[in-house]
Amino acid sequence: MRRPAFSVSVLAVLVTALPGCAGRGRTSSVAPPRAGGGPVTPLPPIAPPASATGPLQIRVVYPKEDHRTVVLDSLLIYASPLEPIQSRDSAFIFGSVGRGDAGLTVNGVNVPVYPTGSWLAWLPLPDDTIARFDLVATTSMDTARAFFFARLPRRFHPPPAGGWVDTASFTPAGARWIRQDEEIRLSVRASAGSQLRLRLLDGRVIPLRGDQAPVEVSRGELAFGSAAPARLEPAAPDRYGTRWSGALGPDPGPVLAPLSAPIPTDSQWATLEATNGMDTLRYRWPLRLGIIDPARPPVGIVVHDTLGAGKADSVVAGRPAPQGVYHWFLPNGTITPVSGRWNDRIRLQLSRASVAWVDAPHVQPAPAETAPPAAIANSPRLIPLERSVVLRVPVTAHIPFRVDQTDDAVILRLYSAAADMEWVRYTGTDPFVKLIEFSQPSEDETVLTVTLTRQAWGYRTRWEGNTLLLEIRRPPAIDPSSPLKGRKIALDPGHPPAGATGPSGIYEGQIVLSIARTAKAMLDSLGAQAVLVRSSDAPMDLQPRLKIAEDADADVLISIHANALPDGVNPFVNSGTSVYYFHPPSAPLARELDRSLVRQFGFRDLGMGRGDLALVRATWMPSALTEGLFIMVPDQEYWLTSPEGQRRYARGLVEGIEAFLRERAQKQ
Repeated sequence: MRRPAFSVSVLAVLVTALPGCAGRGRTSSVAPPRAGGGPVTPLPPIAPPASATGPLQIRVVYPKEDHRTVVLDSLLIYASPLEPIQSRDSAFIFGSVGRGDAGLTVNGVNVPVYPTGSWLAWLPLPDDTIARFDLVATTSMDTARAFFFARLPRRFHPPPAGGWVDTASFTPAGARWIRQDEEIRLSVRASAGSQLRLRLLDGRVIPLRGDQAPVEVSRGELAFGSAAPARLEPAAPDRYGTRWSGALGPDPGPVLAPLSAPIPTDSQWATLEATNGMDTLRYRWPLRLGIIDPARPPVGIVVHDTLGAGKADSVVAGRPAPQGVYHWFLPNGTITPVSGRWNDRIRLQLSRASVAWVDAPHVQPAPAETAPPAAIANSPRLIPLERSVVLRVPVTAHIPFRVDQTDDAVILRLYSAAADMEWVRYTGTDPFVKLIEFSQPSEDETVLTVTLTRQAWGYRTRWEGNTLLLEIRRPPAIDPSSPLKGRKIALDPGHPPAGATGPSGIYEGQIVLSIARTAKAMLDSLGAQAVLVRSSDAPMDLQPRLKIAEDADADVLISIHANALPDGVNPFVNSGTSVYYFHPPSAPLARELDRSLVRQFGFRDLGMGRGDLALVRATWMPSALTEGLFIMVPDQEYWLTSPEGQRRYARGLVEGIEAFLRERAQKQ
């Protein structure tokens, strides 16, 4: 259900509550107590900038403008955005007017202008597929006007009378493959009080009944906003569903083949009939549902790129559900049965009880003679090294596996593998390793648990022939009185490619590179060895960044960013400082970084969070990603671009890393 748009009076309150304008939006002098420590006392704010005195010129940075801007006259500009706004109810727009003394209205509502000339507005959207924004900027001597149109997501408007079916609500749609014993849920929206039937070619008629539906809250709002979590409502009067198993619609073909295009136009589609009074509407259900025989599943081979030329040490990320969070990291060349597909996601059957969904281009058909893996894991041997210990596990095939780390153990789970481990060899009595145990929770999963006397610093895996090597990193010797001395710190300035842009047009990648250089100088002066993962403006992919940090044998990896919000999230109540981690052992690092950055900046503390981000998925060292401030908010953009703001960001990084290392030193 659509939330009501803000009235003009409420909107005026929202757009004038700009964080940083006249000191608004910052934390109080003492922030609330946080888990893991006492109150955070922010430092005094830096001095605001002098008022910009450039020419009066309206510039909209977001939504993005294309290159077809047309000047209609000297004061009126028309521009069409390159990308649609992905929000239904309200949206932010931001940009600059070039002067700090200008006034600005957007759609008739006053919008504060920061001294730099930057501005940010949070506006209601019309109940339409097009939104128009009218901007007027004024000074005592000049006036500038501009307007543009933005595309909005499609909205379905039921007719005032009679029956209807929302043809965009068919779920699922496209091509899907399931097992013979599997059920899926079919769902569609139609006029309340209708009788819905699914009519099949063989004459069967399947009724659809009232279906539950979650409250409509955007994914961005759920992740970054202040909305309540999604919940199931009672059966909606205009939503219908049923359970289904078996084939449906035209044959989608082999599960590992490219999806056929164009969509078949033959008569094999199942038909939805919706009767409301005297009206009966008929639509084909846009789903091609194929069946996979679990006794003879196709076998796929995981490849890191679409050409199958991925390096042996590269990995493909897998999810427990099609839209889930990354949970597995499958080495290039992993062979596994395929048990399902939903459009561009393929389901790998790691074992009888475990599956992983991966992007379709990363799975290619194995040679025709390839059998599903059924490996034997033989007796492991522990090899002590100076800075690590290596567990060598002979396995008869390159099977999928997963590694988890706890406070006192590293756990290796082998899929499609039975254990034949009569012996476990420790090769000495290394004080770092307390115990090695194995278990067989099911006939095709083997679990090896390495219990340690201290928390591991990290781990990594690789294949050596048919032997799987799990290398567990010893904690470094940290001096509690000087925890940074001798430590290698990898600093990753986030982006390019991609990255956010502030209202003034400044690019995130430029800002964070400058901050990283400042932090490196501070770290080096304290006895650390700081490594810049990116040292130029050239674009750099994510995987090479992780490799540089690992090849440098870094003790800590920090990825430095400036934040922005997805469409539909109110920036006036959801901006500030945040830090992300992925693996639980990195949570203390994220916590200390968050506390130190909040102290340096004094803006709202959004806290630490677990984020499914590539640069925090490093396993060889603790890693975190910092979103110091929001580049899209004018006063926070100024902090990020000013020399003092960048020094504070760098100091926050150094103090957070130092506090984390000191805490770990106390546990040695």
